[in-house]
Amino acid sequence: MTTARDQVLGRIRRALADVPAGERPEDVPVARDYQRAHAAPDPARTVDLLAENLADYRAVVHRVGAARLPDRIARSLAERGTRRAVRPRGLPAQWLAAAGPGVAWVRDAPALGARELDAVDTVVTGCAVAVAETGTLVLDTSEGQGSRRITLVPDHHICVVRVPDQVAASVPLALERLDP
Repeated sequence: MTTARDQVLGRIRRALADVPAGERPEDVPVARDYQRAHAAPDPARTVDLLAENLADYRAVVHRVGAARLPDRIARSLAERGTRRAVRPRGLPAQWLAAAGPGVAWVRDAPALGARELDAVDTVVTGCAVAVAETGTLVLDTSEGQGSRRITLVPDHHICVVRVPDQVAASVPLALERLDP
Protein backbone atom coordinates (compact mmCIF):
# COMPACT_ATOMS: atom_id res chain seq x y z
CA MET A 1 0.00 0.00 0.00
CA THR A 2 1.41 3.39 -1.03
CA THR A 3 1.11 6.13 1.56
CA ALA A 4 0.62 9.82 0.83
CA ARG A 5 4.17 10.37 2.09
CA ASP A 6 5.52 7.83 -0.43
CA GLN A 7 3.60 9.53 -3.23
CA VAL A 8 4.95 12.98 -2.35
CA LEU A 9 8.54 11.72 -2.03
CA GLY A 10 8.17 9.91 -5.35
CA ARG A 11 7.07 13.09 -7.07
CA ILE A 12 10.04 14.96 -5.60
CA ARG A 13 12.48 12.26 -6.78
CA ARG A 14 11.01 12.34 -10.30
CA ALA A 15 11.20 16.14 -10.41
CA LEU A 16 14.87 16.05 -9.35
CA ALA A 17 15.89 13.16 -11.63
CA ASP A 18 17.58 15.38 -14.23
CA VAL A 19 19.52 17.53 -11.72
CA PRO A 20 23.29 16.91 -11.92
CA ALA A 21 24.75 15.41 -8.73
CA GLY A 22 27.00 18.36 -7.83
CA GLU A 23 24.51 21.11 -8.59
CA ARG A 24 23.37 23.34 -5.74
CA PRO A 25 20.22 25.51 -5.74
CA GLU A 26 22.26 28.71 -5.71
CA ASP A 27 24.04 27.58 -8.91
CA VAL A 28 20.90 27.99 -11.01
CA PRO A 29 19.36 31.40 -11.56
CA VAL A 30 15.62 31.51 -11.04
CA ALA A 31 13.56 33.69 -13.34
CA ARG A 32 11.49 36.17 -11.37
CA ASP A 33 9.62 37.58 -14.35
CA TYR A 34 6.16 36.79 -13.02
CA GLN A 35 3.52 39.46 -12.66
CA ARG A 36 4.34 41.55 -9.57
CA ALA A 37 0.95 43.25 -9.24
CA HIS A 38 -2.50 42.69 -10.68
CA ALA A 39 -3.63 46.31 -10.88
CA ALA A 40 -2.22 49.73 -11.64
CA PRO A 41 -0.73 51.44 -8.59
CA ASP A 42 -3.49 53.21 -6.67
CA PRO A 43 -2.64 53.71 -2.98
CA ALA A 44 -6.23 54.45 -1.93
CA ARG A 45 -7.61 51.36 -3.71
CA THR A 46 -4.77 49.23 -2.31
CA VAL A 47 -5.61 50.31 1.25
CA ASP A 48 -9.32 49.62 0.62
CA LEU A 49 -8.46 46.15 -0.68
CA LEU A 50 -6.37 45.44 2.41
CA ALA A 51 -9.26 46.48 4.67
CA GLU A 52 -11.70 44.29 2.70
CA ASN A 53 -9.45 41.25 2.87
CA LEU A 54 -8.69 41.72 6.56
CA ALA A 55 -12.44 41.93 7.21
CA ASP A 56 -12.84 38.63 5.32
CA TYR A 57 -10.60 37.13 8.02
CA ARG A 58 -12.95 38.64 10.62
CA ALA A 59 -10.43 41.28 11.67
CA VAL A 60 -11.90 44.55 12.84
CA VAL A 61 -10.36 47.39 10.86
CA HIS A 62 -10.26 50.94 12.21
CA ARG A 63 -8.99 53.78 10.05
CA VAL A 64 -7.57 56.65 12.06
CA GLY A 65 -4.85 59.21 11.60
CA ALA A 66 -1.72 59.31 13.74
CA ALA A 67 -3.21 61.92 16.08
CA ARG A 68 -6.25 59.73 16.88
CA LEU A 69 -4.34 56.43 17.11
CA PRO A 70 -3.68 56.51 20.89
CA ASP A 71 -7.40 57.07 21.61
CA ARG A 72 -8.39 54.28 19.18
CA ILE A 73 -6.00 51.84 20.86
CA ALA A 74 -7.28 52.87 24.32
CA ARG A 75 -10.90 52.34 23.20
CA SER A 76 -10.07 48.94 21.70
CA LEU A 77 -8.39 47.89 24.94
CA ALA A 78 -11.34 49.11 27.00
CA GLU A 79 -13.93 47.47 24.72
CA ARG A 80 -12.10 44.20 25.12
CA GLY A 81 -11.80 44.61 28.91
CA THR A 82 -8.03 44.39 28.71
CA ARG A 83 -6.27 44.44 32.07
CA ARG A 84 -2.86 43.07 30.98
CA ALA A 85 -1.27 43.66 27.59
CA VAL A 86 2.06 42.88 25.97
CA ARG A 87 4.12 45.54 24.26
CA PRO A 88 7.21 44.75 22.22
CA ARG A 89 10.50 46.58 22.44
CA GLY A 90 10.48 49.65 20.24
CA LEU A 91 6.71 50.16 20.13
CA PRO A 92 6.13 53.93 20.05
CA ALA A 93 5.19 55.01 23.60
CA GLN A 94 2.75 57.61 22.25
CA TRP A 95 0.58 54.82 20.81
CA LEU A 96 -0.19 53.67 24.35
CA ALA A 97 -0.36 57.10 25.98
CA ALA A 98 -4.16 57.17 26.24
CA ALA A 99 -4.54 53.66 27.67
CA GLY A 100 -4.45 54.91 31.24
CA PRO A 101 -3.53 53.16 34.47
CA GLY A 102 -6.12 50.38 34.08
CA VAL A 103 -3.82 48.40 31.78
CA ALA A 104 -0.72 46.67 33.16
CA TRP A 105 1.91 46.54 30.40
CA VAL A 106 4.11 43.47 30.08
CA ARG A 107 7.27 43.85 28.02
CA ASP A 108 8.21 41.19 25.52
CA ALA A 109 11.30 39.37 26.78
CA PRO A 110 12.90 35.96 26.20
CA ALA A 111 11.77 34.83 29.67
CA LEU A 112 8.12 35.55 28.83
CA GLY A 113 6.67 32.08 28.45
CA ALA A 114 3.34 30.52 27.53
CA ARG A 115 2.01 30.66 31.10
CA GLU A 116 2.72 34.39 31.39
CA LEU A 117 1.31 35.04 27.93
CA ASP A 118 -1.82 33.09 28.77
CA ALA A 119 -2.49 35.63 31.54
CA VAL A 120 -2.36 38.48 29.00
CA ASP A 121 -5.53 39.80 27.36
CA THR A 122 -4.08 41.72 24.41
CA VAL A 123 -0.90 42.32 22.44
CA VAL A 124 -0.23 45.60 20.63
CA THR A 125 2.27 45.60 17.76
CA GLY A 126 3.19 47.34 14.57
CA CYS A 127 3.97 45.44 11.38
CA ALA A 128 6.69 45.32 8.74
CA VAL A 129 4.32 45.36 5.78
CA ALA A 130 0.71 44.49 4.95
CA VAL A 131 -0.28 42.69 1.73
CA ALA A 132 -3.51 44.01 0.25
CA GLU A 133 -4.25 41.13 -2.15
CA THR A 134 -4.04 38.50 0.56
CA GLY A 135 -5.00 40.44 3.69
CA THR A 136 -1.71 39.41 5.27
CA LEU A 137 0.06 41.30 8.04
CA VAL A 138 3.79 40.58 8.00
CA LEU A 139 5.65 40.81 11.31
CA ASP A 140 9.39 40.26 11.08
CA THR A 141 10.33 40.66 14.77
CA SER A 142 11.93 44.05 14.22
CA GLU A 143 11.33 47.10 16.44
CA GLY A 144 7.73 47.44 17.54
CA GLN A 145 6.74 43.93 16.46
CA GLY A 146 8.20 41.69 19.13
CA SER A 147 8.80 37.97 19.12
CA ARG A 148 6.44 35.65 17.28
CA ARG A 149 5.12 34.03 20.44
CA ILE A 150 3.55 37.22 21.78
CA THR A 151 1.14 37.30 18.83
CA LEU A 152 0.17 33.63 19.08
CA VAL A 153 -1.07 33.18 22.65
CA PRO A 154 -3.13 36.26 23.60
CA ASP A 155 -6.64 36.16 22.12
CA HIS A 156 -6.63 39.81 21.05
CA HIS A 157 -4.04 41.42 18.79
CA ILE A 158 -4.03 45.09 17.90
CA CYS A 159 -1.73 45.58 14.92
CA VAL A 160 -1.03 49.08 13.68
CA VAL A 161 -0.44 49.42 9.94
CA ARG A 162 0.83 52.79 8.75
CA VAL A 163 -0.97 53.55 5.52
CA PRO A 164 -0.16 53.90 2.74
CA ASP A 165 3.56 53.46 3.49
CA GLN A 166 3.36 49.93 4.91
CA VAL A 167 0.79 48.58 2.45
CA ALA A 168 1.94 46.62 -0.59
CA ALA A 169 -0.47 45.53 -3.30
CA SER A 170 0.92 42.00 -3.72
CA VAL A 171 3.20 39.43 -2.14
CA PRO A 172 6.11 40.07 -4.59
CA LEU A 173 5.94 43.80 -3.85
CA ALA A 174 5.79 43.12 -0.11
CA LEU A 175 8.78 40.77 -0.19
CA GLU A 176 10.89 43.51 -1.78
CA ARG A 177 10.30 45.62 1.35
CA LEU A 178 11.61 43.03 3.78
CA ASP A 179 15.23 42.88 4.88
CA PRO A 180 16.42 39.30 4.43
